[in-house]
Amino acid sequence: MSVKTTSKPVPKSLPPRSKMAQNTGPTTTGTPSNLQAGFNKVFIQRDYSEGTAVKFHTRLPNELEGLIERHVFESTITRLNEFFAEAEKGSCSTYCEGCIGCITAYLVYMCSETHYEKTLRKISKFIASQNERIYNPKGLQMIDPTYRGLRVIEISILDRPGRT
Repeated sequence: MSVKTTSKPVPKSLPPRSKMAQNTGPTTTGTPSNLQAGFNKVFIQRDYSEGTAVKFHTRLPNELEGLIERHVFESTITRLNEFFAEAEKGSCSTYCEGCIGCITAYLVYMCSETHYEKTLRKISKFIASQNERIYNPKGLQMIDPTYRGLRVIEISILDRPGRT
């Protein structure tokens, strides 16, 4: 039995991919990906040096040099790391919360928030206040890491008229 194969000619140039498809994919710490003219993103990666707990690198990426002071950036990330450490810390109340959830077939979570959810809400408020007070006036926007699956902190660099 023979198998018949046909080969199709390969086009000399592939059609251009959509703008959205061109700008997706992994980037490294501090590497911007251009989405449109005047708009860049910088990603602060997770720090796995101390295990898998949610913790982000505190060093200032090169792309943000001159846009924000190093100590301001580091204090923001350090505070975020403290919030995540607080959220993941086991205590008597979190263990009781888990036991009550198990006993009630987790129906109790329809009526109340967990310690982790409350801390995530605090993190969102903290990021919103930092954006309002520090980052937005400098042409930056920090995105809540919960929107990125706690994998990265995204900082958008907004190009404003008059900025070089």
